[in-house]
Amino acid sequence: MTDMSKGAAYLNGDFLPLEEAKIPVTHWGYRRSDVTYDVVGVRDGAFFRLEDHLSRFRASMTRLRMAPPESDDEIRAILHRVVALSGLRDAYVAMDCLRASPPPGAPRHPAYAPSYIMCYAVPWVWVASPEMIERGMHLMIPRVRRIPPESFDPRVKNFHWGDLTEGQFEALDAGADFAVLLDGAGNVTEGPGFNVFCVTGGRVATPATGALDGITRASVMELCAELGLALEVRDIPADEFRAADEIFGCTTAGGIMPAARIDGRRMSNDAPGPISTALKNLFWQKRAEGWHATLVDYAIG
Repeated sequence: MTDMSKGAAYLNGDFLPLEEAKIPVTHWGYRRSDVTYDVVGVRDGAFFRLEDHLSRFRASMTRLRMAPPESDDEIRAILHRVVALSGLRDAYVAMDCLRASPPPGAPRHPAYAPSYIMCYAVPWVWVASPEMIERGMHLMIPRVRRIPPESFDPRVKNFHWGDLTEGQFEALDAGADFAVLLDGAGNVTEGPGFNVFCVTGGRVATPATGALDGITRASVMELCAELGLALEVRDIPADEFRAADEIFGCTTAGGIMPAARIDGRRMSNDAPGPISTALKNLFWQKRAEGWHATLVDYAIG
């Protein structure tokens, strides 16, 4: 049997080792970043919030007028199978929908470019390393601003990372781990691959606009309700964010990730704060107990 322990993929109808999954360089998914995607995590042999990720993926495809041949039931089965083929118990599982290119003779318009599905499972990856999460991430606010929602809806997961990439180089130059970008009005949006929250006076806040409606973000909201924490979804000006008692990020590939510094300012004695830590610990405790879990069907491999 083919060894797929380093990654298993599905591409346009075929299952194959990840290193063999390739797309043509002429396709608009590559040439124009005309792609939407989603990522679901597998820990201890179980997907987390699989149905929520599938629903968001379908909504993104619909928003971009992509109509691949696979149904949601078929995509669900594909995700189970790529994990099963890999044999991984902890996996990062991606589902992409890419636009091809118009066939010869057709107008050079996206309406004539068919879309297709690519999925893959690889060993679990972290946005922030466990060591960063333990000591608290070091964040900064860069000069570059987030692509405005009027240009592209941030609720659609996409490959338009030019602003986030520039922000990461600014973070590198500043000696920080990650950049958190502002919108044109000076309000906080998100980091590269994660939503953000801040805590001031025991009240938790997260941006209302300009960022992905994260699945882990929704989980944080549920945890806040469980712990009796006041939660606000609203605009957060940069100055308020910089002055917060605590800051944390959240993402599929990392869970809840406390910060210890923002623009060089040290919070909670340069360590993760108590509310961030309580939410992080509860998140992983509930995950271990089967919260929002769907067991991987390893027999399907």
